[in-house]
Amino acid sequence: MKKRMLACLLAGVTVLGLSAQAAQLAKQETQPAETSPVISATATYDAGRTPKYVFLFIGDGMSYPQFQAASDYLGAVADKDYMQALPSVSYADRKGAKLDNGPEALNFMNFEVAGSAVTYDSCSFAPDSASTATSIATGYKTYSGMINVDETGTKEYQTIAEKLHKQKGWKVGVISSVNLNHATPAAFYAHQASRNNYYEIGQELVESGFEYFAGGALKKPTGNDKNQTSLYDLAENAGYKVTYTQADAEKVTAADEKVILIDEHLADSDAMDYELDRAEGEWALADYVEKGIEVLNNKKGFFMMCEGGKIDWACHANDAGSTVSDTLALADAVQVAVDFAKQHPKDTLILVTGDHETGGLTIGYAGTDYDTYLTNLTSQTISYAQFDEQYVASYKKNNTPFETAMKDVEKLFGLKMSGAATDKLVLTQYEIQRLNTAYELAMSDFDSSKYNQEQYVLYGTYNPFSVTVTHILNNKSGIDFTSYSHTGLPVAVFADGMGAESFGGYYDNTAIYTKLADMLRVK
Repeated sequence: MKKRMLACLLAGVTVLGLSAQAAQLAKQETQPAETSPVISATATYDAGRTPKYVFLFIGDGMSYPQFQAASDYLGAVADKDYMQALPSVSYADRKGAKLDNGPEALNFMNFEVAGSAVTYDSCSFAPDSASTATSIATGYKTYSGMINVDETGTKEYQTIAEKLHKQKGWKVGVISSVNLNHATPAAFYAHQASRNNYYEIGQELVESGFEYFAGGALKKPTGNDKNQTSLYDLAENAGYKVTYTQADAEKVTAADEKVILIDEHLADSDAMDYELDRAEGEWALADYVEKGIEVLNNKKGFFMMCEGGKIDWACHANDAGSTVSDTLALADAVQVAVDFAKQHPKDTLILVTGDHETGGLTIGYAGTDYDTYLTNLTSQTISYAQFDEQYVASYKKNNTPFETAMKDVEKLFGLKMSGAATDKLVLTQYEIQRLNTAYELAMSDFDSSKYNQEQYVLYGTYNPFSVTVTHILNNKSGIDFTSYSHTGLPVAVFADGMGAESFGGYYDNTAIYTKLADMLRVK
């Protein structure tokens, strides 16, 4: 992994160093009417003070396995003596290969309070981003695919961001590494019966009046028929300054009042690059948080939601290397808030959570028994998406031989057709055959929607060759996935700063809203 990840190694000290102060008040939280009962939602905080600056970081698809895999990866990379011994020492005989350091905690893993939130929605134990983000933003359950409306699609729920903006005059920022009108960011300003109403969601983005939007481009900016007024034109007509280059984004200041910053280096589906693909000098999620603070900072207060959306996309594709890298990129973004909080320790609350888990990621694989070889992931230098676009597409066009393609696989993922028996990245005959079979399918006019059961289990809806490459690298690293979709795992809720103590315990994800609304005294 690369670039700004030193920030992720920060550990051991409470970020803001705040005591519980006068934490005598304890009361049972209740959800708004018409919601499912909260499992547990007690809150204690200093009733005499409320935070003035609130950061909410959401790792889309990020549950315990995602951030723990990133933490374990950092620990493995740091523990070089242990990792050097692994190829030649069996688990049963490992004596001198002690794992000295263990995982390297990501910054938010050392926050003063850690809780857990259950993520089910009105129709599924394995929910989607629209319904779970609705729960976090409004305190209400709804069906998968719906954004801030009830199950009938007719009753709208007001979000914590909208309430803070209207009732307290706070400035609001929404950041995402994926499209700004995608489900999770939309859940803080939009109200739609379908998350796929991208144009209508974009219209609500403009109408929100929120001061800062940044990250991926707007999806379907001219609607489904491509004849409607561009959302960007609507935004400019409503007083937004819209930028499309990094140079212009760098010039933005608080004096611009309302801004939409579209990342210059858009990748798959007009989202930001995966961290693995981001070139040196290109803005990362952390840079948009830093610029957001500059735009939003004021004496009344601000609320900022920042989504690491491509964690979810990487997990859908079962790309562990990109998953780890984008989780570390989210931690870098959190560090910007941590640094701000050091300057405003009595006024800042930072929350880090996920909306749901994606992929059924697990640390441990049948083929490696108790062993993990997480440093193998350092061999991956490109995301599955860029591999598809830059390499696999040309293989099919040029009828490239399998052996030639495998030279690129060795260069980009470290997987080798031959080599020393102790080299954990050398492919077995079984693995070579898997790759060959997948390659032949990828070179055909395959249609993933017509896959049989075996093919879907092997490839999901992804290119057969690229997903087999990442599957094998994952497994050789001691990591595996059980799904190409969302799962029902609870998510962690890390909190630091003013009011953080409210977020300990085990509760429903709707309680994240309830605790915030109670603490911030919005109606």
